[in-house]
Amino acid sequence: MISNTSQTPTLTGGFISLEMIKKKPENYRDRRTKIVCTVGPACWSEENIAKLMDAGMNVARFNFSHGDHEGHGAVLDRLRKVAKEKSRNIAVLLDTKGPEIRTGFFANGASKIDLVKGQDLILTADYEFKGDSTKLGCSYPSLATSVNAGQQILVADGSLVLTVLNTDPSNSEVTCRVENNASIGERKNMNLPGVKVDLPTFTEKDVNDIVEFGIARKVEFIAASFVRKGEDVRNLKKLLFDNGGAEIKIISKIENQEGLENYDEIVKESDGIMVARGDLGMEIPASKVFLAQKYMIRKANIAGKSVITATQMLESMINNPRPTRAECSDVANAVYDGTDAVMLSGETANGPYFEDAVKVMARTCVEAESSRNYNMLFQSVRNSIVKESHNLSAGESLASSAVKTAIDIEAKLIVIMSKNGKMGSYVSKFRPGVSSLMLTPNLTVARQASGIMLGMHSIQVDSLEDWEGLVEETSFELVKSGMMNVGDKIVIISGKMGGMRERLIITELREGKSHGHFVKGGGLFFDRGLMLSFGTY
Repeated sequence: MISNTSQTPTLTGGFISLEMIKKKPENYRDRRTKIVCTVGPACWSEENIAKLMDAGMNVARFNFSHGDHEGHGAVLDRLRKVAKEKSRNIAVLLDTKGPEIRTGFFANGASKIDLVKGQDLILTADYEFKGDSTKLGCSYPSLATSVNAGQQILVADGSLVLTVLNTDPSNSEVTCRVENNASIGERKNMNLPGVKVDLPTFTEKDVNDIVEFGIARKVEFIAASFVRKGEDVRNLKKLLFDNGGAEIKIISKIENQEGLENYDEIVKESDGIMVARGDLGMEIPASKVFLAQKYMIRKANIAGKSVITATQMLESMINNPRPTRAECSDVANAVYDGTDAVMLSGETANGPYFEDAVKVMARTCVEAESSRNYNMLFQSVRNSIVKESHNLSAGESLASSAVKTAIDIEAKLIVIMSKNGKMGSYVSKFRPGVSSLMLTPNLTVARQASGIMLGMHSIQVDSLEDWEGLVEETSFELVKSGMMNVGDKIVIISGKMGGMRERLIITELREGKSHGHFVKGGGLFFDRGLMLSFGTY
């Protein structure tokens, strides 16, 4: 695909042919786009976690809007155990609950209230107030000073729409008009589109979850909910650093208009971005969410920050064994947009078809990937980076050369040697058309790279000091795995390590030999035959 920055006129879909549509399915094990699966009651047994891994899960998402540390800890123990048995570098993502605004409780033990279109409804910031169909409590103390007449308030995921008629800050009350008939229960979520809410990004619960669980249990990623400005990310970095969690990567969730307005600063400070389309669709018109998605993904691609596209990707598979055609198109279009990963929520956490959902997502990603022209994609990414950043860093230049070399010589693989994963992120940034394999002595880095870096596989090694030995051992294992043949070309790249400078070489696979550098046991040594695969089917 040619990016919007290209001067070459072309129609999209130019690389798709009738033969491509008719041919037998691709080898789905060659997938580059990563899959994030939310763990929940439907899939959190050892047996079902294993099914998710075999189907292609790269990251396990723990949703801290639900559950407690004890329950999440038990699931994490099972996940690590199964990953060790299957020799998989599966990353763990802690998704914070974040700040929220909710309606209050009802009087007289009522379980729901009925509201009629056109009636008035008063919202009070007194959260202890027991409400009815005329007046409801709200958990947001600054409601009356945050909204103005004419603005809308969305309740229960938008199933109830209210229009503000007037505000009474002295009594902390807002009078609204009900715009549709609705029945709602207690403690329903509320969204204030276009309003800069006066709430902390990280609540006391979030801080406790991050420190007492995330850092203590060594998760790989924190997905920070409702990030609104770069300062939010800097504050989280400090919290992680001060409590021994500096290695944890931060994924900023963009869920409101303020986050979009400060997006450039957020991208700069973050390790990755989540396009959280659920709450975002409450904050901006649903008809504009796809524009926001493309806008965010493109900017993150240029910055070299991984992107996860989330929410309702295969929503119907919570209850059905097959997705809708529109859902598959949604997944494919996210791949075309440039996402590094796609995410499943209720589809895996609560649905009986959790395994099928992962397989459908994997197949759809591979079909989309197979219809891309990676030479043009590389040129588009590089040109966009140069146009907006004016020059490349030394690491970016080396990675760009490695990807271009792989295209020119039709290499089968790019091998990256990296201690901290930085060079791997550079290679992933330039969207190579072949898989990449990172060798690193750091287990956390290995899981992070395999988790959300596009096309990146990882293996933990004991050290990077014996460069030549690692090249020989990589050749030996690639040939032994049966996935490559003697004579196949590979590109090998490394950043600065110790006293060594950056290196880029081209080599042909030979029989090689094992030097014992690849860590065996502890779930870190690949299963031969799955060396460059994220699934077994």
